[in-house]
Amino acid sequence: MMQFSLDQGLSVTSHVLAQDLAGESVLLNIQTEEYFGLDDVGTHMWQTLIEKESIEMAIATLQTEYDVEPTLLQHDVETLIDELLTHGLVELSAA
Repeated sequence: MMQFSLDQGLSVTSHVLAQDLAGESVLLNIQTEEYFGLDDVGTHMWQTLIEKESIEMAIATLQTEYDVEPTLLQHDVETLIDELLTHGLVELSAA
């Protein structure tokens, strides 16, 4: 798992194209030509992570929207971030 802290933010890398398809998303890394698909929940997490100033703020927002245990939500968000970072789809801002 890649290292990041909850006070960091995320932004979409310049070489990524994102397309919304009826609530789901397809992300394309044009450098590697790899596609990455997100279901409706993953798409909402992705959008919230990109919109909020920090991962912590995104998790707090998602916690108000989903009836899920906080530790499970944080784990799911961190797993998604790890996948996005691994595929070069996002980059971290300074903490």
